[in-house]
Amino acid sequence: MTVLVSARSSLAFVLILSGLSIAANGQRNRAIAALDETQLVSLTGNTHPLARAKYDLGSVDAETRLDRMILVLMPTAAQQAELDLLVEAQQDAASSQYHQWLTPAEFGARFGASGLQLQQVTAWLTAHGFAIEEIAANHRLIVFSGTAAQVTETFHTAIHRYSIDGVEYIANAQDPQIPASLIGVVGGVVSLHNFRRTSAISSLRKVSAKQLRGPRAEYSAGATHYLFPADFATIYNLNALYAKGINGAGISIAIVGRSNINVSDVAAFRVTSGLAANNPTVLVPATNPGLVGGDQDEATLDVEWSGAVAPAAQVILVVQASTATTDGVDLASQYIVNHATASVVSVSYGSCEQAMGVAEQAFYGGLWQQAASQGMSVFVAAGDAGAAGCNIGADAVGAGTGVNGLCSSPYSTCVGGTEFNEGQDYADYWAAANSPGNASALSYIPEEVWNESGANGGSGLWASGGGVSAIYAQPSWQRGVGATAAAEDTAGMRTVPDVAMAAADHDGFVIYENDSYWVIAGTSASSPSFAAVIALVVQKQGSTGLGNANPELYALGNAVHNPFHATRSGDNTVPGVAGFTATGTAYNLATGLGSVDGAILVSAWGGGSLLAKPGPVRGPVRQRCALCVAR
Repeated sequence: MTVLVSARSSLAFVLILSGLSIAANGQRNRAIAALDETQLVSLTGNTHPLARAKYDLGSVDAETRLDRMILVLMPTAAQQAELDLLVEAQQDAASSQYHQWLTPAEFGARFGASGLQLQQVTAWLTAHGFAIEEIAANHRLIVFSGTAAQVTETFHTAIHRYSIDGVEYIANAQDPQIPASLIGVVGGVVSLHNFRRTSAISSLRKVSAKQLRGPRAEYSAGATHYLFPADFATIYNLNALYAKGINGAGISIAIVGRSNINVSDVAAFRVTSGLAANNPTVLVPATNPGLVGGDQDEATLDVEWSGAVAPAAQVILVVQASTATTDGVDLASQYIVNHATASVVSVSYGSCEQAMGVAEQAFYGGLWQQAASQGMSVFVAAGDAGAAGCNIGADAVGAGTGVNGLCSSPYSTCVGGTEFNEGQDYADYWAAANSPGNASALSYIPEEVWNESGANGGSGLWASGGGVSAIYAQPSWQRGVGATAAAEDTAGMRTVPDVAMAAADHDGFVIYENDSYWVIAGTSASSPSFAAVIALVVQKQGSTGLGNANPELYALGNAVHNPFHATRSGDNTVPGVAGFTATGTAYNLATGLGSVDGAILVSAWGGGSLLAKPGPVRGPVRQRCALCVAR
């Protein structure tokens, strides 16, 4: 089922919103000082690093449409401090605020801009000719549209064309500028460029029905098996849960999408997999992008496999088309959080953390913290470039290390990739032929770090993303865990991934798309499958959500019934960039805590203990409150 949702807000709505009383929004209705557009301040750190003079082709046409840009509004220091304490208390079973989740409207009233500020900022935008499309429920985001000329006039930066490796992009040539009186209120624009978020799919190959149903396929590097839902359930011990009715019933999983899908493909996949019919819902809040090459693969994978692991869950694909500057991933993510679309969210896209502007970092850091306060658990793919998170699929010589900036926030769970490591004992773990549902896995299979890169006999950079954040401080729940405290130099910073699941082409995930079978690999498969395991936890807990899953995941690493399969070998080194090694400790920077035994995870949830007492997450170290001032 596809549902079209109007996201356009009229100016009349803006004026009504601006009149909210102090009682309604729960905060002092602070005004912004008079706007003097001759007194400007640059929003530093908001020019994409690839917008360089050597690639510059000159300005875009002045009338070029730049639709659905997102203006980021910043919290005050006091609001941020209050929010940090709230999300801590929501995870503290001894607190009266434990699991007392906010609605998006409640979040906006407590932690967003005031009604008067919203009126002033929207009046400033409309005075420059922009159309206001939406004021998000969190009162921190304004979606607006206009032309390149209006952006140049308002933000004092030209929009240029850039040619890089034969591909043309557009981007702002300088950091935007705003009136000085807006500093502390306006954090920046997401975004003024079209360097897109990257899908975490490492391979896609077409296979025939005969290949799927026949004996295992032999490859020169060993034996390859195709993963079906029944295999995943056996390997990660989910069948005992299904037998008890723990199958995701009553739980919703939201998928961030940049393409629509064929719902009939999902239905065919479930038939082939022996699953009961359960069609997803497709929400299109604005323009329907239709079926977009590459992104359709991503959306189909995420929808089919989240629904495969939690077969009775309601899977909701939120599809947003990208515009000339704004990525559909950003638009879909903010829609999901500001409409509390689901208790579990999966995102299989990413960007180099260092390449994201300050406004983009603030956007995702704030959005995922908002999701946590609303009881939503967010899972993001770690990426497929190994330790070289700023490069995808090509040589990374000289690039240095980097991580996915969409998953480095402590309020999202970053999901890395593992690879099955049967050695030569394939018959111990796989049947020679398939049983009903195309199942052939016999038991849990030992895992190593997923690395099919050129540094490990493969090609390109295909390996589990992971490393040290350049932005976020190490949260308290991550202190003293394995290599974080010992073997690696983390300098007190957040490390990723948090967990990992199968991701390798060695035993790729089967999907059904456009009337054909395909085998697909990458952490794009890890994130929705692990998110679906957490949906089983949510169902078992009988709750409306878990919020940030990370504190409990790390606590369970110290539980009597530890649900994790710690990764004991491998690394995520790729050509040109030395990565991180799994040494058998409880945690490593290539696969995190490891994969899970699903039945133990569900039964043990709530029974872990942290090495360090939980405390508010202090970060980003540089970004989150770099633009926050007392106002």
